[in-house]
Amino acid sequence: MSLRGEPASEPSAWFAAQALLPAGPATDVRFEIADGRFAAITAGTAAAGAARLPGIVLPGLANAHSHAFHRALRGRTHDRGGTFWTWRERMYALARRLDPDSYRALARATYAEMALAGFTTVGEFHYLHHGRGGVRYAEPNAMAAALREAAADAGVRLTVIDTCYLAGGLGPGGHRPLDEVQRRFSDGDVGAWAERVAALRESPGLRVGVALHSVRAVPRPALSVVAETARGRPLHVHLSEQPAENEACLAYYGRTPTRLLADHGLLGPDTTAVHVTHPTGADIALLGEAGTAVCLCPTTERDLADGIGPARALGEAGARLVLGTDQHALIDPFEEARALEMHERLTSGRRGRFGPDALLTALTGHDCLGWPDVGRLEVGARADLVAVRGDTVRTAGAAPDQIVYAAAAADVDTVIVDGQLVVEDGRHRLGDVAALLRAAIEPLWVDR
Repeated sequence: MSLRGEPASEPSAWFAAQALLPAGPATDVRFEIADGRFAAITAGTAAAGAARLPGIVLPGLANAHSHAFHRALRGRTHDRGGTFWTWRERMYALARRLDPDSYRALARATYAEMALAGFTTVGEFHYLHHGRGGVRYAEPNAMAAALREAAADAGVRLTVIDTCYLAGGLGPGGHRPLDEVQRRFSDGDVGAWAERVAALRESPGLRVGVALHSVRAVPRPALSVVAETARGRPLHVHLSEQPAENEACLAYYGRTPTRLLADHGLLGPDTTAVHVTHPTGADIALLGEAGTAVCLCPTTERDLADGIGPARALGEAGARLVLGTDQHALIDPFEEARALEMHERLTSGRRGRFGPDALLTALTGHDCLGWPDVGRLEVGARADLVAVRGDTVRTAGAAPDQIVYAAAAADVDTVIVDGQLVVEDGRHRLGDVAALLRAAIEPLWVDR
């Protein structure tokens, strides 16, 4: 094997001693790939003529919720204690400093770190649209273009979830004006936002979704325009992440954030609600009945002291559960998946709330990002393969079908995206990703 960046136009073959196929664990599996898709998958066969993959092979994993620029906050927000709201002040300080070039460098390194961890698709909840003070770049989507280029370099497919952000918050008296930093996030009005989104173009490695940042940031009169702009696209929204959001929405609108969205046709199978840490029982029923996906981000939710969301209740109500790394306090899909189960154990006092199959399903939520043909090891699907070593100090002795409970991002050996080799022997095709991260992050914290 050798790292290569060119598309796979001719059939290629890979062999795995163990793989988690849709029907369950299988041995001696041969994957034939043509034009970036699985042309044949055969278990119980020989390795002759195929490149060998080590360990246990999984489908490509999906990071359903990312704020790439938050990666620069890791290890820099723990000295003052505080709350989500005090953490946000540090995040805003970082947002002031980014431009298209520094954003591209940071996102490129962050997406490469995700690829090393086994993520092959990223949903970027993108709201850092404009220059300082809200000044427009000559190219209105310059920051989105930086993300597109970063993902292409890192070898992951990307969904830019372009976010509507119109208000500076919500209190009992109504929506607050934008502050100086938030003007970078806003197009000024919902029509200007929709016009800029319409100028975004998709490509083979890029999809375009939309989001309303939250009910705090998008007043009710704009919701119908967001719903119309979202037609035929993935729609994402931060929802009930903090009790204060629920309290403000109840005080001003007389209903919960979930009910407000439901009343304006913003729930449904194309919608993904992010966090949903503090829903009411009625909210859970609404989300389930609508078939809305819920993206939990456990390592972020615990880092920010948000709380533990009712994942089991949401799943039982009919919501599809997916996972994201959000602010990237940690980029490790296996830790996110384990936390889904472990948090439920802590709140319920019982084990086995989510089995291994359910955790792998939550890790392969590519469909909520507009990629329904990814995340399954089956003929016709896009050829994504993630090989996890079974012989490390963490995974040695683990049953293949329970590898998600034992593995860490560091155990990912090989990652193939659309038939292209992106990670080999635990090394990304871009080289030293830690060095790329340092080079992108450290200048952002130099006093200015």
